[in-house]
Amino acid sequence: MLIRVDPDSHRALYDQVAASIRSDILTGVLAPGDRLPAARDVAEALDINQHTVLHAYQRLRDEGLVDLRRGRGAVIAVSAAPLAELAHDIDELVRRAAALGVSADTLAGIVHAHRDARSDLDRSDPDRPDSREEDSP
Repeated sequence: MLIRVDPDSHRALYDQVAASIRSDILTGVLAPGDRLPAARDVAEALDINQHTVLHAYQRLRDEGLVDLRRGRGAVIAVSAAPLAELAHDIDELVRRAAALGVSADTLAGIVHAHRDARSDLDRSDPDRPDSREEDSP
């Protein structure tokens, strides 16, 4: 695993660290159960602040890709497995969007909008057990 950052990029360093790890999960370089290097080691190797690396790890935790445990460090979560399974579908979608002249930013916006719309539909579905209000006694 090689974490890459570009100090001249407009993207925040923590976002670059997270994106690099996310990419390694997507390509299968990292798998559930794999341990990430200690934040201190990554920070030293990249010549960045340790808190920047911790912020990246926390972001990945919030996405469900990494488990953070005291004494155990950062470990790729079991819930990250489907990401690698989606790699082919994602590649195909990106290629198709490019062929249609859709930019990466527009495609990302469409995906976010679609996800948000699905979430709204799921919440309003009366057949979903978690969308119904519990009966009062």
